[in-house]
Amino acid sequence: MFISIIAVIAVLSVMILSHELGHFLMAKKMGVKVEAFSLGFGPKLWSVKKGETEYILSAVPMGGYVKMAGEEPGGVRKGEEWEFFSKPVHKRFNIIVSGAAVNYLLGFALFCMIFMAGAPMRTSRIGAVLEGYPASEIGLRAGDRIISIEGREIEFWEDVLNIIHNRKEGDILLCVERDGEILDFTVRGRSEQAKDIFGRTRKTTMIGIGPSDDVEFVKYGFLKSVSMGAKTTWNVTSLTYRSIWGMLTGSVSIKAVGGPIMIVTMTGRAARMGMSYLLWISALISISLAIINLLPFPVLDGGHILFLAIEKIIGRPIDRKVQEAAQNICWVLLIALLLVVSRNDIMRYLGK
Repeated sequence: MFISIIAVIAVLSVMILSHELGHFLMAKKMGVKVEAFSLGFGPKLWSVKKGETEYILSAVPMGGYVKMAGEEPGGVRKGEEWEFFSKPVHKRFNIIVSGAAVNYLLGFALFCMIFMAGAPMRTSRIGAVLEGYPASEIGLRAGDRIISIEGREIEFWEDVLNIIHNRKEGDILLCVERDGEILDFTVRGRSEQAKDIFGRTRKTTMIGIGPSDDVEFVKYGFLKSVSMGAKTTWNVTSLTYRSIWGMLTGSVSIKAVGGPIMIVTMTGRAARMGMSYLLWISALISISLAIINLLPFPVLDGGHILFLAIEKIIGRPIDRKVQEAAQNICWVLLIALLLVVSRNDIMRYLGK
């Protein structure tokens, strides 16, 4: 439990702090005065002022924050050129989007590191055989390792799923290793209707087997790792946006969405499993944080970008009171959503 708590604090702190660091560096580059940069939140434990910025170590080690001059919509502004709202739209856009950009790049870099250091891959060893399914009827057993399907050499469980699930008809030829002996089996897949996470019903071929806990760590070269890191980042991005769209259209249930409790649970579990798993969940969190922050919701960075777009179109800033009202309403909605997903986490934890 202690290791899990430390891991959760470390991961979330790095993710949030890197986000704020993106804002901080871009604000400096755009000529905006940064009044404070804090590591953590809450009461001030230690601080030092260098130049125009006070660097702070705060009591709660969960991320941090950046305070820029003239940043708050309802704050005091002197009209100085170094204030946030004195800068043109494109410079404010650069400052706002930089936090999410750093998170996104960090997630990509972590995926690349994982593939170079050794990515965990489930082997093709069978962990479970379901009764009443074709695999059980032909004599496959838990512990068998699939070494080829239709003559194609198999190493990992992902290959097993891709071939079998996409098989439309006919027999499937399996070659398995059992206690040092090579055995051949012919199995006819069963076509079943199944719903994916987006609520779409699709036909999937099943034979009734599940994976074991056997894992191999596979290392790749630099260029291959970068390519796979980019592909994984794109897949995570696509899946996240499709899930968000599914929730908006009603095809994905809000009950499928996890919140802070699930994040803490998954991060703690990953920490106990090993560094590769912890880096993987960190990359997922970093990319998810970037995507969510760019949604056009007034309390998020995407909401501020939306305000900038409207300002660019109408030729003047949106009234401060309108911005504050929109943000207050969205804070209420965001808290309500947080309560809903937290309830989902609790029900999931209780098995309901």
